[in-house]
Amino acid sequence: MQRLSSVSILVPSYAEGLRFFVDTLGFDLICNIDEGHKRWVKVAPRGAETAFILAQASTEDQIAAIGNQCGGRVWLILETDDFAGDHAAYLAAGVTFEEPPRHEPYGTVAVFRDPFGNRWDLIEFT
Repeated sequence: MQRLSSVSILVPSYAEGLRFFVDTLGFDLICNIDEGHKRWVKVAPRGAETAFILAQASTEDQIAAIGNQCGGRVWLILETDDFAGDHAAYLAAGVTFEEPPRHEPYGTVAVFRDPFGNRWDLIEFT
C-alpha cells in the first residue's frame, strides 16, 4: 500500500504558517516538534489523510520560492462539503478570493490566495 501522507509547503516562518493554517483555515495542528536546528510542524484539514509539513524557508532560493512553488498556477485544492459555509468563514477571517464563486459542471469553486501568494481552489464537488 502507498499513499501521499504529507506535502511540504514553504512558509516565511513557522508562526506565520501556523497563524494561517490553524487560526485562519481551521486546520488541525498534528505535531509541532522542535528538533533544535528546525521544527517538524504538521497541519491538516479536519478529517484529511494528507497533511502539510510547514517548511520555514532558510535559503535564498527557498525564500524566493515562497508562494510560487507551482509557478503561479493553482496547485492546492481544498475540497469541502460545505462550500457556502467555508467560503463565508474564510471571507470573515480575511482570506482574499480572486473571484466570486462559480458553478461548473464538476462543482462550485473559487480561487483564493494564501498570505504567502499560493493559489488555491476551494471546491465542493457535485
